[in-house]
Amino acid sequence: MASTSTSSVRKSFKYDVFLSFRGEDTRKTFVDHLYHALNQRGIITYKDDEKIEKGKRINDQLMRSIEDSRIYIIVFSKNYASSSWCLDELVKIMECHKTTGRTAYPVFFDVEPTEVRHQCGAVKEAFAKHEKDEATGIWRKALKEAADLAGRELKTTFDGHEAKFIQKIVEDITLELRFIDSSVGGKFIGMDTRVKDVISYLDIGSDDVHIIGIKGIGGGGKTTLARAVFDHISDSFEGKSFVENVREVSKGSGMKVLQEQILKDVLNDQSIGVTGVYEGVNMMKKMMGSRKVLIVLDDVDDIEQLEALAGDRTWFKAGSTIIITTRDEHVLVAHRVKSIHDVNLLSHEEGIRLFSKYAFGEESPIEGYKELSEKVVHYADGLPLTIKVLGSSLCGKTECEWDDAIKRLKTIPEEQTLKRLEISFSNLENDHKEVFLEVACILKGELKDNAIRILESCGFHARFALKVLEQKSLITVSDYGHLDMHDRIEEMGMNIVCRLHPDDPGKHSRLWIKEEIEDILVNDLGTEATRSIRLDYLSLDLATTMKGFRKMKELRVLQVLLSENFALETNQVEQYLPNTLRYLYWCGYPFQCLPKTFQANMLVYLQMESSCISHLWGGGERKVLNKLKFLNLSHSYLVSFNLGMTPNLETLHLEECEAFVELNMPARCPYLETLNLNDCYNFAQLHMPVECPKLKFLSLGSSKVSNLNLGMTPSLETLDLGGCKNLVELHMPFECPKLKSLNVRCSKLPMDLGRLKGLEELDLTECISLQDIPNSICNMKCLKSLNLPFCIRVENLPGDLGRLECLETLNIEGSSISRLPHSMFQLKDLCIVWSRWRLLSYGFTCLKEISSYTASSYVHQQRYDPIEVLSGNRC
Repeated sequence: MASTSTSSVRKSFKYDVFLSFRGEDTRKTFVDHLYHALNQRGIITYKDDEKIEKGKRINDQLMRSIEDSRIYIIVFSKNYASSSWCLDELVKIMECHKTTGRTAYPVFFDVEPTEVRHQCGAVKEAFAKHEKDEATGIWRKALKEAADLAGRELKTTFDGHEAKFIQKIVEDITLELRFIDSSVGGKFIGMDTRVKDVISYLDIGSDDVHIIGIKGIGGGGKTTLARAVFDHISDSFEGKSFVENVREVSKGSGMKVLQEQILKDVLNDQSIGVTGVYEGVNMMKKMMGSRKVLIVLDDVDDIEQLEALAGDRTWFKAGSTIIITTRDEHVLVAHRVKSIHDVNLLSHEEGIRLFSKYAFGEESPIEGYKELSEKVVHYADGLPLTIKVLGSSLCGKTECEWDDAIKRLKTIPEEQTLKRLEISFSNLENDHKEVFLEVACILKGELKDNAIRILESCGFHARFALKVLEQKSLITVSDYGHLDMHDRIEEMGMNIVCRLHPDDPGKHSRLWIKEEIEDILVNDLGTEATRSIRLDYLSLDLATTMKGFRKMKELRVLQVLLSENFALETNQVEQYLPNTLRYLYWCGYPFQCLPKTFQANMLVYLQMESSCISHLWGGGERKVLNKLKFLNLSHSYLVSFNLGMTPNLETLHLEECEAFVELNMPARCPYLETLNLNDCYNFAQLHMPVECPKLKFLSLGSSKVSNLNLGMTPSLETLDLGGCKNLVELHMPFECPKLKSLNVRCSKLPMDLGRLKGLEELDLTECISLQDIPNSICNMKCLKSLNLPFCIRVENLPGDLGRLECLETLNIEGSSISRLPHSMFQLKDLCIVWSRWRLLSYGFTCLKEISSYTASSYVHQQRYDPIEVLSGNRC
């Protein structure tokens, strides 16, 4: 297939594909099947017998249709060359191919390429009638040129199986369109040829297990290339997983997390859990061989990582592909990876295009900036990351500012990559600089939403600041919502913090190195300069730790991710925390309450999961925390809490506080959005305030609450009462317009649900007292999921179930339902979970086994006789 150049796709096209064929040979057979296969894939295809408008001259419209198409499929058959019309089409196609670089794709249906190339055999016989025509020479040249292009021959592909042959053509065209779209959109500038090069090593259709390594320098485009390849070929696999940042995540116990991610992604089962690396290896050996998979392991730096994540080819099913990116070629060699692909840095032309995209928003420099752009790209020397960062930093600047910036570049030694990247940092506003340093030193890897809360607690306009940093290519947000940045940029930020006092960490604004933090605490070297501390693991004794904080009088962020089990009795330690703290996260906090001297006047965010906290303050003391917005004391020993002491609280998480029995709520909680008391097993009474206008999420799962009055909660979106076995009375507002999810699993509530018209998820699992599903449930026009498993007294579904046009999942496993209402067969995309034999009795096919007794299937996959369904003859 001749590839499309970027320049050829700048215009807007009417068709993705133009089909050129001889009607009498293939119109109603091969071409018809190919046309419909392309359309089913969403590929807009021109086929003359369906697209010609009445009253138009066929020739004129055909020529315009060729010009309005991105790819040409030429179906050569025995009589193709007998038609002057087909030959004129071919001449026009080859002209567009040569002048604009558009893709021409020859398909040799019942002739061989050599017959077309040399006009011999069947093609010679068909062409004989044109020997005296003036266009003979032009037509012969077009036939030869088309036959010389890369294409597909039916006889030599899949042993002549036409259906498989068509499927392969559609895959080729789909892949080519992705290349074109990625080039046009600028997402992968300079990557199209590199992606094709990698794919050429893979031979996707073969039965081998392919392992390929992609190596190169940091910032050279390894991950981008792997992502582009992944996006282009992932549809050809039964399971896929893109595993980011293997090097970083694998530290400590992170390897099992990566194993778990691969298993969950590939098997599409979020319930899978891995308790240890050895178990994970055995699970992968056992489970990976069930389907053809595509796995990318990004940024590997140790052979042990590969042994745990892709130990041997025998783990994987034939046809699977594993792509590994690394900076260290030795890792690939040690793992016996035979195919190792070097990432080529960008050419000067590609660099100009990529730089211009970031600096000017288009793929070429604007007038007056060409020479300046040339200088910048020459300086970047093909490194994609540097090009992006510099393009972002110079965007919107004047020529004088550009000239000054370029002169500044010349004063920075070539090898000092960190200094190169710092140009973008220098152009940030002061508050954005602070946010960048906080991310680089403290918050990298944090969920973006959580990072926003932390930064906002420190007074930053975090959403806007992070957007600026993202636009300047200083940070990225992963597919899973985590803040990230390139290693070189991270090092730049850390270098900025350290370089003012390289030999005195106590004077650094941020501390993240465990040894330095412990040295400062042990030797009482803390200063007012320190603003933020991230300590992944605290192993010092409590007395030393608390004493060491005393001189850090301006500390605003303290993050202790894990604490040791301290042998020293906590009542022998004088507690201390700086009053300037705005964000305090201490997992496993060993004291029963906060320090008496801690005023917490500035505290906005407090999270102490798995702590020993039983009361927020000791000795019956009551301190009003006016600025506190987020509080998480889950898995603690907390007994009671008074929301009146936190008048501006927005989020309260007290999950699995087994000793928790009392929550005092004032008459109004104007700011509360989330109240999570899930698995507070001894909590029995919740007296909701008269007004809770912003409450969106309320969970009382598995509590002892017997009755609940929601009061005025107009913003409520999620109500989780699952496992509240004592719950017999629920008073809801007359309407809950925003309620999307309701879980009353295992409750004894009488059901009156007709007014919850906006509900999307309804979980009635194990409601054993429930006998009938009221027909009013059919008023829930937005309902997507209805769960009724083990509702053992429910025998019938509402007759109007088919009115639930949005319903996607119906789970009736273990219920007493024996018949399906006829109306539900209108819901063509409905997935039903039911007993396996009942699904089979209704003619369902393609069952997905859930257990030996239970399966699921989609309504559109089965065939049924409505009369039999209504009569119950098939049950």
